[in-house]
Amino acid sequence: MLSSVSYPTILPWCFSLLLIYNFSTLSTASLINTNETDRLALLAIKAQLQDPLGVTSSWNNSVPFCLWTGVSCGRRHQRVTNLDLRNQSIGGHLSPFIGNLSFLMSIHLEDNMFNGEIPNEVGRLFRLETLILANNSFSGTIPTNLSYCSNLVKFYATRNNLGGEIPAEIGNLLKLEMLFFGSNNLTGEVPASMGNLSALRELDLSYNNLGGRIPDTLSQLRGLVDVRLTQNQLFGMIPDSIYNLSSLEFLFLTANRLHGSLPFNIGFTLPYLEIFAISENNFTGSLPVSITNASNLAILSINKNNFRGKVSFDFSVLRNISWINLGENNLGTGTSGDLEFLTSLVNCSRLKVLGLYKNQFGGMLPHSVANFSTTMTKLAIGFNQIFGTIPIGIENLVNLTGLGLEYNQLTGTIPPTIGQLKNLQILFLNNNKLQGSIPNSLGNLTIMSQLALESNNLEGNIPSSLEHCQSLILLSVYDNKLVGTVPQQIFGTIGYVAPEYASLPFCYGASECCYHAFSKGLKPVHYRQQQGLSIAEAIEAGSLSSQ
Repeated sequence: MLSSVSYPTILPWCFSLLLIYNFSTLSTASLINTNETDRLALLAIKAQLQDPLGVTSSWNNSVPFCLWTGVSCGRRHQRVTNLDLRNQSIGGHLSPFIGNLSFLMSIHLEDNMFNGEIPNEVGRLFRLETLILANNSFSGTIPTNLSYCSNLVKFYATRNNLGGEIPAEIGNLLKLEMLFFGSNNLTGEVPASMGNLSALRELDLSYNNLGGRIPDTLSQLRGLVDVRLTQNQLFGMIPDSIYNLSSLEFLFLTANRLHGSLPFNIGFTLPYLEIFAISENNFTGSLPVSITNASNLAILSINKNNFRGKVSFDFSVLRNISWINLGENNLGTGTSGDLEFLTSLVNCSRLKVLGLYKNQFGGMLPHSVANFSTTMTKLAIGFNQIFGTIPIGIENLVNLTGLGLEYNQLTGTIPPTIGQLKNLQILFLNNNKLQGSIPNSLGNLTIMSQLALESNNLEGNIPSSLEHCQSLILLSVYDNKLVGTVPQQIFGTIGYVAPEYASLPFCYGASECCYHAFSKGLKPVHYRQQQGLSIAEAIEAGSLSSQ
């Protein structure tokens, strides 16, 4: 009974209830204050934005900020944990008040038009795990104090205007798995401290102005899967230890100043390699046969180096190979047997591109080329010492868009069946020893844009069927034994071509053709058509000046 409870007994209970009430009141007030910090920070961020689509129009006092577009809050504390404004055409600056959103775990601002610097205050976001700023116009340097974001896992700043050096402090982000700084204006060297990023799996520093050597500390990153250093100014040799990163799947080193040779056992030390791109460097030596041990290899791009010797690969074991570019090296011996390896490509059902141009390959072109996969789109074997005939059955490569056999010693005739390659856009057969006439069937190649047949022993007339090639911008037939006049049907479809057309994709080293060619869009002088020009006269560049 209440009357039997003494005053000293009930007093502690009352005191406890009072404490609970006061604590609850203080907690509620504190929560309101911290929530207000987030709300004000978001409004300050909005004030710096250019928002043509009105994405942040909901950011006002009529709606709780946790319901604002692009804002997500945690259930427990109702604090902002995620800010997602990706791909909304938003411009302006990222406000320093971003640093007041202390519960932020992810920021997605990619695919917008942000400019200005990345605010240093981002370094106060200790809970931040994901920072995606790619495809904007952020400038300035990478803030050094981003290293305080100790929980950061993903940092994408690709395709911006960031400059300066990569701060060495970046090596303090021990949880970082993905670091993408590609397509910026970064200078200096790749920091050796990156070797401390023990969790790193993907690294993209391509398309910058980085110099120096590749730090051998990268070999400490045993989980590294993807390394992209394309188009920088890196020099020296690839550290031997890099070849021991057995987890590596993608290695992009194209367009640097690297040199040295490839280790003989590269296919055994990098067994999971899928893309190996080291084009446009100064690598030397022979191609190691072991590379085919990397059975998942899909892209092998080693063009524009100084590799030499015979190619002895058995490509048949590379079931995923789709792109092989060995062009512009010193491969081959100029003798028969150089192209025996081509037969092993018949079993590569995913092959799309094969580039062997500008080497020393000799011998006969195997007819097995006609049995390559129907997925083939580009075949470039020009500028070698290859003889024989154009393979019978070449029409089987129904998806071929570019065929380059120029500057070889091919004989025989142009097979009329080439006219069945309806997807063909570029056909270079110039500077060979081809005979016979130009097949009428070439007129069936209605999307062909470049046709180079000069410097052969072709006879007869230029077929009027070429008038059906309405996309033709380059026709080169000089230095043959052709007779008659240029068919009037072709005039008006094509005119003079400028040398810059030689830089079109798959137009390898044929700039000299363009001075004796025709280009769509520039009609020749009308009275010259009526004069019945000889072929030699009509193809002279000067006779096609527009008036």
